[in-house]
Amino acid sequence: MNLEELKHLRQKNFQEHKAKKRKYYLKKKLEMQSKKTAGKSSAVDYDQELYGGDFKQKLKDIAKKQKKHIDDRQEQIVAKLQEYKDKKQEYYQKNKEKRLEYDKEYRERKKEELKQYRKDYYQKNKTKILNKQKQKREST
Repeated sequence: MNLEELKHLRQKNFQEHKAKKRKYYLKKKLEMQSKKTAGKSSAVDYDQELYGGDFKQKLKDIAKKQKKHIDDRQEQIVAKLQEYKDKKQEYYQKNKEKRLEYDKEYRERKKEELKQYRKDYYQKNKTKILNKQKQKREST
C-alpha cells in the first residue's frame, strides 16, 4: 500500500465514523424530545373540568389530596414551627438586655413628657381649676 491508498482508507473510515456518530446523536435527541413531550399534558379544558363532571366530588378529591399532602409533610411542618419558636426564643434571650434598657429609657422619656404636659396644662387652665376647687369647698 502506498501513501495515497492509506490516506484514502483513513478518510473513508473517518467518514463512516462520523456518520455512525451522527446517527447515534440524532437517535438520542429524538429519545429526549419524546420524553419531554410525553411528560407534558395537553391543554386543560376548564369547561369540561368544571361543568362536565361531578363538581362536588372533584372538590372533595382536591381537599383529600391537600390533606394527604399536609399529613405527609406534618413532621416537616412541626419541625419548622419548632425551629422558628426556638429561633425566636434565642433572639429574645440574646436581646433581653437591650430591650430592657430601651424600655427603661422609654419610660423615663414618657415620664418627663407627661410631667411637662401636666405642668403646661395646669398653667393654661389654672384659673378654671382654681374656680372648680373653690366651688367644691363652698359646696361642702
